[in-house]
Parts: sequence; structure tokens; C-alpha cells
Amino acid sequence: MPGMSVDSMDDMPGMQMGAMMAGQLGAYSMMRDASGTAWQPDSTPMAGLSWKAGGWTGMVHGFADLIYDHQGGPRGDSKTFSESMLMVMAQHAAGPGTLTLRSMLSLDPAMGPSGYPLLLQTGETADGATPLVDRQHPHDLFMELAGVYSLPVGRGSSAFLYVGYPGEPALGPPTFMHRFSGMDDPAAPITHHWLDSTHVTFGVVTAGFVHGPFKIEGSAFNGREPDQHRWDFDPPRLNSYSGRISFNPAPNWAFQASYGFIRSPEQLTPGVDQRRVTASATYNRPFAGGNWQTTLAWGRNMDHPGETLDAFLLESAVNVGRHTLFGRAENVQKDELFEAPSPLAGRVFRVSELTLGYVYDLPVAPHLALGLGAEGTLDFVPSAIRAAYGDHPAGVMPFIRLKIR
Repeated sequence: MPGMSVDSMDDMPGMQMGAMMAGQLGAYSMMRDASGTAWQPDSTPMAGLSWKAGGWTGMVHGFADLIYDHQGGPRGDSKTFSESMLMVMAQHAAGPGTLTLRSMLSLDPAMGPSGYPLLLQTGETADGATPLVDRQHPHDLFMELAGVYSLPVGRGSSAFLYVGYPGEPALGPPTFMHRFSGMDDPAAPITHHWLDSTHVTFGVVTAGFVHGPFKIEGSAFNGREPDQHRWDFDPPRLNSYSGRISFNPAPNWAFQASYGFIRSPEQLTPGVDQRRVTASATYNRPFAGGNWQTTLAWGRNMDHPGETLDAFLLESAVNVGRHTLFGRAENVQKDELFEAPSPLAGRVFRVSELTLGYVYDLPVAPHLALGLGAEGTLDFVPSAIRAAYGDHPAGVMPFIRLKIR
């Protein structure tokens, strides 16, 4: 997980110093592992708790944010809410290979099924009848319950099998909340449903092969996005498929390209399937006292029947000691911003968003930091929809964060 260091839980019973997990998919540094089976640069820093007990090694990472969200303009809204994530991983030798167990939970459902205000965001539903527009849906209580088994098959090579319910298929870059370049931003990208919206999938099986800096993998998974009942499990299906090629040519670089067929992703338009293509590059630059990471990503959704829509994301974060400055620029084509009977319903509009934020982390315990931060967002919309959004729609999110480090 981005942001983790290999500190040990030496003050906890049964824990030993120096615990260190191996790469979950093969013979490489664990720093390369991100969300699901996605890769990030090997030089990405990590901060969290590691432990060793009874032949198992593991890691714990998590955060909880308290956020005041104000989105301006005629379609804006305000809300105070909390978002959170707790991830626990454990690893053990199993025969000739390695077994890794992954769990990720969130109390996001407590914010309510309508999520939080976020101008220009689209996707999913709060009530099973109307789409969420200008709002970000909450994540499910169970975001990942998965196991990975990797088996050496030659010098520097391995084969692996990943099974999750829920889990994340081989499609897109690492999920936004796990990228160092984006994890300090409390708001989801408006390109989320073009790049990494399949990161909570109720039913996924991925098989792949790793050889040195290369990884090739394929998934069968449930294409339907989670429904509005965020506390439970959705029915498992394997009705969609994807493939991804990843390449980490040097410690500071990670590239991926992926393709997926997603069966009936949206609950409210069950007759629409989607084909998705993504490509991304992440560059990470460690330096004395800090780290700088940047991600550039492109995604294309091809709806059948429907439109072909593109999205672009550029995000970056630089950390120096207790200070982190982050930014995000996005440009995306959307056809879900208006509902019938509006004459704008179904029309494609290219919209953009620019975000800049800062967080100051204050240590409050050996493995816990209190972050004080804020972000501001400017939205750019075409003239045809300025009457709905205003000439200069903008948002602001001050927040307080507790983070395991």
C-alpha cells in the first residue's frame, strides 16, 4: 500500500521486529504491490504497521477522515461526513508457493446511500431508481476479501491465482485511494468510472504470470457495480472479463495497459454493456526527506448501445516531512449529467476539473498521525450547461484525518 513503511508492531504481544512481507505475486519487493493485483513503482514509500507471528507476516494500514464538503453553484450542496478504510494483509508459505490474504473494510456506508456532493461526478445509484449525479457514492463495508497464491515457475518467474469476493479485477491502474499520487485527496476523481470503478467487484478470479519486470494477467469477474445496499454482499457472478499487461522497467516507473468487457455495469441501465480500455504511467521520485509521485492515465468507455467516451487524469503529490501538497487535473466526456425530460439528457459534454490541496501530519502516537488539510476545486463546463452549473462552479473540502503510519 502506498504510504507504508515497514515499521514493526514490537509493542504488541506475539509481534516481532523486522517483519517484512514478500511480493504477493512473485519474487520482487512488496513495495510494488498496490490494490488488487495492480503494480506501482518499486520505490513507492510505505507507512503502516507490519507484524510477524506464528509463521505469518502481515501489514495493517488505514485512515479515517472527517470532512466538510461544500460544492458551489446551482447544482452544488454541502455535507459533513466521514470516510474511512482499514486494510489488513497476512502472508504465509504454503507448499512450494506463498499464500497472501487481503481484507479491506470501510465505514463509508454510514455517510448514507447518497454519498457526498461532488460536482460533475456520475455513476451508481442511491435508491435503485434514480442515478447519482453531482455526487460520489459511498464504498461498501466489504471492499476486498481476497486470497492470492503465487508459485515460482523458474528463475525470476511465477504464476499466480487471485480470488476475491469482493475483489478487484485486472483492469485499470491502482485504485485512486491506493496511489501515493492521489491518496491524500479526500475526493474521488470524476474519471473514476473510466479508470478504476471495478475495484469493488462481488466475484473475481484472476490468473497471471510474472517474469522480472513484466506481468500479464486475465480476470473473470462480476460486471455489475455494487448496489445501494452498502452493508451487505451482492450476488456473485463471473459474467465479464479483462486483461492487463504491466511493466516496471526501473524502480521509479510503473506502466500498465488493460482492456475489459463489462456486462451490464449500471443497475439502472441493465441493457447497456461496456468495453473499457485504459493505459497509465506512474513515476515515483524519492528524495532526502520526502517523495514525489505523478500518475498520468487515460480511459475509454465504449457503451453498447451508447457512446464512446474518453477521460484523462493527471495527478501528483509531493511529501516533505510532515507536509504534503497534492493536485489533480481531469478532463472527461460525460453523457449522464442530465436526466429526462431535460432536453440535455443523453447529450455528451466535455468537462474538466482542477484540484489543489495540502495536508499537515502531526504525530500523535508511535504509529498514528493527525492530518489537518484542505482542498479546493475549480470546475470547467461548456457554455451549453453553464445555466445549470454556473459560470465558475467550485468546491472546497477542509478535513481532519487519522492515519496509521
